[in-house]
Amino acid sequence: MNTFTDSAVTAVQLISNFDPGLWAIAGRSLGVSASATLIGCSLGIALGAYLGVAQFRGRSALLTLLNTFLALPSVVVGLVIYLLLSRTGPLGFLGWLFSFKAMVLAQVVLVVPVAAALSRQVVEDVDAAHGEQWRSLGAGHLVRCVLLAWNERFALLTVVVACFGRAISEVGAVMIVGGNIEGFTRVMTTAIALETSKGDLPLALALGMVLLAIVCCLNMLLSLFRHWQDRHQASMPTSLRGWVA
Repeated sequence: MNTFTDSAVTAVQLISNFDPGLWAIAGRSLGVSASATLIGCSLGIALGAYLGVAQFRGRSALLTLLNTFLALPSVVVGLVIYLLLSRTGPLGFLGWLFSFKAMVLAQVVLVVPVAAALSRQVVEDVDAAHGEQWRSLGAGHLVRCVLLAWNERFALLTVVVACFGRAISEVGAVMIVGGNIEGFTRVMTTAIALETSKGDLPLALALGMVLLAIVCCLNMLLSLFRHWQDRHQASMPTSLRGWVA
C-alpha cells in the first residue's frame, strides 16, 4: 500500500468512527460558513437585485468595482480585517480578533460580491425580458426587485449554494483573523493546511472528504427541490402556473 491508499483508508475510518476532533472541526466550520452565507447573501442579493433594475449615474463604475471584488484574494481580505480589528485598529474596541465573529465577518466580505454579482445578472436578464410589463403598471424599483427576486427564487437558491461553497472553502482570511486556535477557531480548511504541514495526512484527507460531501449534499438537495418544483408546477392548470413560477 502507498501513502495515498493508507491515508485514504485511515481517513474513512476516522469519518465512520465519528472521530470527535474531526466532527468538532466540521461543525465549527459549518457554523461559521452558514452564518456568513446568511448575512452575506441577504446583503448581496438585495444589492444585486437593486443593481439589476436601477439605472443611475456611476452604475457602470460600481459594477466594474463589484466584478473586481470577485477576484479579491482572501488573504487581502484577512489582512484588512486584521488591521481593522487589531488592538490599535479603528474597530479594536470590539475585541473580535481571533474569534468566531471575526471569521464570519471575513467570509461575509468575500460572499457579498459573489451574491451581488450573480443575483444582479439573474435579475437584470429577467427584467429585460419581462420588466416592461411591470413598469407599464407603475411598479417602482423596490416592487420590481421583490417580484423579480421571487420569480427567480430557484436561480437565487443556486447563488446561495455557490456563496456557501465560496465561504466554506476559504482558508486565507479565516486563518489570519481567526488564528487557527484548536478547539476555538480551527475550521476545516485551516485544519487541512495545518495537518498537512504536520504530516497528519489521514486527518487532513478526512476533513477534505467531509468538506466535499457537505457541498455535494447541498447541491443534491437543491437539484431534488428544483425537480420537485418542476413536477409540481407541471401538474397545475396552465392558468395557475404563472402565479407559482
